[in-house]
Amino acid sequence: MHNDQATWTPAASSDPEQACPVAPVVDIVFSRWTTPILWTLNYQGRQRFVELQRRISTITPKVLTQRLRQLERDGLVVRTYHPEVPPRVEYEISDLGRSLAPLFAHLAEWATTRLDDVEQARRTYDMNATATRPAALSTPVQ
Repeated sequence: MHNDQATWTPAASSDPEQACPVAPVVDIVFSRWTTPILWTLNYQGRQRFVELQRRISTITPKVLTQRLRQLERDGLVVRTYHPEVPPRVEYEISDLGRSLAPLFAHLAEWATTRLDDVEQARRTYDMNATATRPAALSTPVQ
């Protein structure tokens, strides 16, 4: 078992939301579509809207538009408008967004080395939960 908790320094606040320094980062960076967009722009470079949509095939155009606007507002993505005929718009990761690359690399490494542990923990939990809980408690609520 890994003990990475020793490297975390808790804040002085007794309110868990205020004490956790990563909560605002999680809200900004790890919403449903933000990570695939940033990952794609970081590793594939500047993209037009349709290129991004093709690479992230399960995202709808409406959601992609919303996320790109939010990422631009947060300073993580730069939108460049080219006044041509027809007009051309490109998106690229900003320096601020690129500064997240080490975090993504660390998370990718964690996923590679630890997701099997998570799957095993889930299997163990599910087996124990099925064996020890009454049927009424183990059925999902509709």
